[in-house]
Amino acid sequence: MSYHDPVLLNETVGGLAVKPDGIYVDVTFGGGGHAKMVLDALGPEGRLIAFDQDQDALRNAFDDERFLLIHENFRHLKRFLKFHGVTKVDGILADFGVSSHQFDRPERGFSTRFDGQLDMRMNQNDSRSAYEIVNNYEEVELARVLKEYGELRAAPGMARLIVAARSETPIATTEDLKHAVRRFLPKAKEHKVLAQIFQAIRLEVNDELTVLKEFLLQTQDLLVAGGRLSVISYHSLEDRLVKRFMRDGLFEGEPERDVFGRTFVPFKPLGKLIVPTDQEIRNNNRARSAKLRIAERRS
Repeated sequence: MSYHDPVLLNETVGGLAVKPDGIYVDVTFGGGGHAKMVLDALGPEGRLIAFDQDQDALRNAFDDERFLLIHENFRHLKRFLKFHGVTKVDGILADFGVSSHQFDRPERGFSTRFDGQLDMRMNQNDSRSAYEIVNNYEEVELARVLKEYGELRAAPGMARLIVAARSETPIATTEDLKHAVRRFLPKAKEHKVLAQIFQAIRLEVNDELTVLKEFLLQTQDLLVAGGRLSVISYHSLEDRLVKRFMRDGLFEGEPERDVFGRTFVPFKPLGKLIVPTDQEIRNNNRARSAKLRIAERRS
């Protein structure tokens, strides 16, 4: 089962500054590329715990007594770590977005390249799919999703066309969806606009931005002083949340100040934003929009 190359592999794992006897968590296991490099850096006393809600990822689990794969959404990070007796860790890695494996499976409905069922669920056991959103959301709600998560100015018009199309016959496939909004797909920007539409619906299906916030807030309690957080995001909505959290410990507003005007924020960002080289993008197209940020837990 091909998951292709892990994005920013050396930079992401290097940012964790892995200690041989440390405990590390990869919350987006996927094909196990990042996790394998962490595991290789660990000694016999080290531990690696991974999370992935996608059933397909379970087939990639390592046969190693230092490794544990938990089949859950990482929004439940603290709860499941505690269940396994872990309350503090030395590093946490996250590679958000859709894996190449998920994109390359037409039946998963993530890609604009194939005709497949309107699914887009990262956890195949979830009840809500893209089909439910496209066919059952009220027009105003559809417009909200497309504007908020796709950053599409034409969201109201797109929502209107979707509602009109589904009133005649259900929109069941990705090609049906493309056909419904074709009026808003200029030839010069067709792929870009479609990617924004698909992103918006996928974020809604999987509640991705809420999950991201819940995850980040848990990292400040889990990481030891000096522990590292290494996060790859793929679009501006995610990256803004990660940047603000690492800088301020908040997603909006300003950190509270004490009577002396001092603020306490849980993390210290390390270095600048890291993006792939041109060579990596040529070798792995999924890397083209990747942004890596690394932060250290303050004492």
